[in-house]
Amino acid sequence: MEKENQSYKRKTEKKKQLAWDKLDNTANLFPVIATENMSNVYRISVTLTEEIDRILLQEALDRVLPHFQIFRMRLHRGFFWYYFEENDRPAPSVREEYSCPGAYIDKSKNNQYMFRVTYYKCRINLEVFHALTDGSGGMIFLKELVYQYLRLKHPELLEVEKDKISPGIFLDQEDSYVKNFKKGHSKVYQSKRALTLKGERLPKGEMGVIHGYMPVDQLKAVSKRYGVTINQYLVGVFVYSIYKEYLKGQPSRHPICCCVPVNLRPYYNSHTMKNFFAMVSAVFQPEKDSYTLEEVIQIVADNLREQITPENLDHIMSYNVSNELNWILRAVPLVVKNAVMKQVYEFSAKATSATVTNIGNVEIREPYQPYIEHFYATLSMSKGQNMKGAICSYNGTLIFSFSSILTDVSIEKRFFQTIAKDGVDVAVGTNEVF
Repeated sequence: MEKENQSYKRKTEKKKQLAWDKLDNTANLFPVIATENMSNVYRISVTLTEEIDRILLQEALDRVLPHFQIFRMRLHRGFFWYYFEENDRPAPSVREEYSCPGAYIDKSKNNQYMFRVTYYKCRINLEVFHALTDGSGGMIFLKELVYQYLRLKHPELLEVEKDKISPGIFLDQEDSYVKNFKKGHSKVYQSKRALTLKGERLPKGEMGVIHGYMPVDQLKAVSKRYGVTINQYLVGVFVYSIYKEYLKGQPSRHPICCCVPVNLRPYYNSHTMKNFFAMVSAVFQPEKDSYTLEEVIQIVADNLREQITPENLDHIMSYNVSNELNWILRAVPLVVKNAVMKQVYEFSAKATSATVTNIGNVEIREPYQPYIEHFYATLSMSKGQNMKGAICSYNGTLIFSFSSILTDVSIEKRFFQTIAKDGVDVAVGTNEVF
């Protein structure tokens, strides 16, 4: 009996030492709306120049994970809020790819972790439940995992690289939403119903992915001709492709509304590993019989320019946080909050047709560059959004990745054909679904 008590005491003391943390403002929504069909899991992938060694990749994960507390968390349901508690279990097992990108993460089969690492031939996939962090935080983790893997695979790298986390890397876990919150902001989101892309669906559990590989310098030249940024150009072509293929170039009483996440870190000098982004919308309302590509691109670009300003981003961010900090709402039990948040989400989801996110340009330290070919991202589906796009650049190549549960690929074809007609060399690859 005495031995049993000592064992229990040791376990209890160990549990008391585990760290805990609040979810950031954005993260509070994801556990409420996550289902097997709407996982809120994104994927960031890297393709190396050689096939992956599973044993070494597992060892790399085991070595890197202890440095990233934000990834060593498990999700708990409290009385008023969900919260994180440190997960002291072994790292999740690295497996060969076995599901479609962004599939639901069953924490009970994943050592309670909210991310997974898989591989396929030369590709490493990091898939993350969005409550943990956004694409910026996920990319930091993936890069360190790749660095560690390559040091194990190629010991000669240790002659020029130390076997530890990169110097100068920030592992800040502040809630930058709350830190930068300002009072006095009214409602900022539109509620007008947007066009929904419908059609025959792929079998349940499948998702089609199409990657388009394009030279960054050519995209810069084309975007400059239109007087827009690369991001504005790509979102504009996406909206134009929906207009031409789905609406057949006809007017619509429902606008095409494309959500664009904006990384807030540069605007607030933040280095947080938690979520820190705001959503803006490129809205195109087809009111006349025919719009040219240039007209649509300009409408989209003007929309994004007006919204992506320090003042407006501050307005959006503070409005989101004001609801969380409302003392009356904070005192409401989680079961009631969940019901309300689901209703609000269902309503707001109707105002979005699709999402296009830009992970940005990935910079890799010189010793590792010869071993890496591409980085790209893939988004899972959301309520009312049956198609999404993700942008990622590395070493002069930009990859636009479509993810869709629709069998019709006419929008994707129009997108890449339009860019090719503008003078950009486009190479296309798909997964086995297509």
